[in-house]
Amino acid sequence: MIEVERLSRNYHAVRAVDQVSFQVGRGEIVGLLGPNGAGKTTTMRMLTTFLRPTSGRAVLSGHDVLDEPLEVRKKVGYLPENVPLYLEMRVREYLGYRASLKDVPRSKRRSSIDGVLERCKLTDVESRVLGHLSKGYRQRVGLAEALIHDPDILVLDEPTAGLDPMQIREVRALIRELGDRHTILLSTHIMSEVEAVCGRVLMIVKGKVAVDDQLDHLQVQSSIVVEVRGPAAAIRKVLEATPGVSRVDVTDQHGEILRAEIQTKDGADLRETLAQRIIQNGWALRQLDHRRSSLEERFVRAVREATILTDDRADKDHPTETEAA
Repeated sequence: MIEVERLSRNYHAVRAVDQVSFQVGRGEIVGLLGPNGAGKTTTMRMLTTFLRPTSGRAVLSGHDVLDEPLEVRKKVGYLPENVPLYLEMRVREYLGYRASLKDVPRSKRRSSIDGVLERCKLTDVESRVLGHLSKGYRQRVGLAEALIHDPDILVLDEPTAGLDPMQIREVRALIRELGDRHTILLSTHIMSEVEAVCGRVLMIVKGKVAVDDQLDHLQVQSSIVVEVRGPAAAIRKVLEATPGVSRVDVTDQHGEILRAEIQTKDGADLRETLAQRIIQNGWALRQLDHRRSSLEERFVRAVREATILTDDRADKDHPTETEAA
């Protein structure tokens, strides 16, 4: 339903989105995560034809965003983070106006409006002026507008922003229900929201895809935490050389005490092997724990790794005066 290939967007000298590629299949609910300024909203605006890509290709429901933007809009419902509404109009009046713009047949227009009013819990306020509604209700009107033409794909940018806890639960339940009929790309900063409604996670950091994986796989990834007293460099070397270890991240170092988080291949439990190696070298083993990584921890790690990689590239591109000499 969504095919994105090497999609990029430049703002003068700044590359906001850098050769992003991914696919979303029919009926999938995919969470789009990333820190502020990572390129999430820019990506969504390109997919919904509100922003022209600098390069690359995106096809939604069989239509290219560059060659067939009007056809893409017929197949996509878009809820931006800040919902643009005509505040002087009434709820039902506004939805009728939007339905006409989206070419909903006149014979089906009334039933379509009734349907989205009910699904988005707006029947009690359908006669009220939009400018008199709370932010939460305006958000729901925006979601109703995105659904009014029964699109194949929904692109939702922070759909629960401004809602109270009960409204958030209702909207999440609605999104899960919509997943039976629509393909959904959902951007949010709330990890619990992704865990509640999404089956897959895309993380964008510094304009690039840092993680693309199923949610259940990300949730079962585990790590081993060790704390050892001894020479830090030697300890790290032994840990990294242990068969089955994929990465060692030093999280704290104070004097002779080193604390590290160890990632293993396929989540293998290497506690006994690590304990033997540490003790054989005569070092004091102070802590050895096996724990599951949360989605939030995986997110923080992806941001940290992308930042380190970017800094390393910058150093290579701009050597110091000593290196240049």
